[in-house]
Amino acid sequence: MTGEKWIIYWNEYASNTYLYGSKVEFRGKRTVFFENRLMPPGTVIKTWYSKTNYQMQRIEPSLPMIDGETEYRISVDMEYPEGGSCVVRLVFLDKFEEEAGFLIVNGESMCFRCPLKTYSYRMELMNAGATAFCFHHVTIEEVERENG
Repeated sequence: MTGEKWIIYWNEYASNTYLYGSKVEFRGKRTVFFENRLMPPGTVIKTWYSKTNYQMQRIEPSLPMIDGETEYRISVDMEYPEGGSCVVRLVFLDKFEEEAGFLIVNGESMCFRCPLKTYSYRMELMNAGATAFCFHHVTIEEVERENG
């Protein structure tokens, strides 16, 4: 038996995207080319949410609901034609929208558990020195552990 698996794509052009001086090009259905030669490291390029206020943001949630009792693996599928990199930061929020913790994914894949009091979370794609990249998708999946 395998756990649930969710694939997160970059679907919206302008919504929650750093556009100042940026070139954002949708290549095919599942790839986004992003370029910005002047963007400083640490800038949040794109944000996805597990819970949204549609009336205010005009977007639907794009992240799965997760809980603090399950272990998950997050995998990032990106290419950097000119070097540099990006990191993914997961910010966990409690029911009062206060930060309950965060996690930095610095690399292609890692396992994690969110804090037990997590009510919602957001995923931020942050610049770590890249001037251009191709974003394919992020995968979040439940990690099945053998009992025995």
